[in-house]
Amino acid sequence: MAHEALKERQSVMWGNGPFDEIAATIEDLHQSVVDALGAGPGDVALDLGCGTGRVAELLAERGATVSGIDLAPALVETAKERAAARGLAIDYRAGDCENLDGIGDATFDAVGSSVGIMFSPDHEASARELARITKRGGRIALANWKPGPGVQDLFKLMAPYQPAPPPSSPFEWGDEAKVTELLGDDFELSFETRTNTVDYESGDAYWQHMSQNYGPTRSLYESLGDRGEEMRSGWVEFFGAAPVSHARPYLLVTGVRR
Repeated sequence: MAHEALKERQSVMWGNGPFDEIAATIEDLHQSVVDALGAGPGDVALDLGCGTGRVAELLAERGATVSGIDLAPALVETAKERAAARGLAIDYRAGDCENLDGIGDATFDAVGSSVGIMFSPDHEASARELARITKRGGRIALANWKPGPGVQDLFKLMAPYQPAPPPSSPFEWGDEAKVTELLGDDFELSFETRTNTVDYESGDAYWQHMSQNYGPTRSLYESLGDRGEEMRSGWVEFFGAAPVSHARPYLLVTGVRR
């Protein structure tokens, strides 16, 4: 029940703000997932935790038959609008990667996720569903933020203001040993560490971008009242007043279904 209550909050939180502004800063992750999948005409593909649909769009442009699923209805609506504007036929729906109701076993030739599946609280359930819906010989590709310096810095800055610690760490999906534990029985896995870098004029500019556009940061800030300024000050102090070039390592997980 704790997980279900958390996911209810997440479904709203991720849609709080124009997330597509954030998605534009991780286009290299999206491209790495699509390149690793190698899907094209004749392949049935899924963008899991699709957000505003940028991985799904790249897959569709390569000729695959594509679906996209995300927990946040607001992000799914944005994805639908983007696809319509680009003339792409993508089947989007709101759904839970821990329980993919309506999707049969061994449905997909290719399943990709760009920092999506990693945020599901029940890692084992998501791993089971990933294995269940992927055809034998099918491919998966997951881009997940690694633990340590990088995106985890942002979550550490927010952690003191969270009402309760999360039941699991999304950054476990960026650890090779943990991913092997989750997926190694069902997939032949390979790993590569890559780095996404974002540049801002200052720590305050970084804060403004994230607090306005990134649902988790914006939602937390809006809930804090007067303490919101304290969180902002800590963020700005951490990154400083000079131009910021923040290197954010991620783990590219590629797997072939056994």
